[in-house]
Amino acid sequence: MKDYQAQLEKLRKEAAECALIRDLATDKAKRETFDRLANHLSLLADQVEMAMLERKGRSSP
Repeated sequence: MKDYQAQLEKLRKEAAECALIRDLATDKAKRETFDRLANHLSLLADQVEMAMLERKGRSSP
């Protein structure tokens, strides 16, 4: 479970960094690229979190 948590935190951090770059970018193509990256990383983080919850739910008595 610690592996999942570490990956979740890493993905959330990277998504936030991409969002920051997007917000600071002056070039439209760069903004769009980093917006897609931020959204994709956020989606991946959500999927990892869902997997954690599913796994936790299966291990409950």
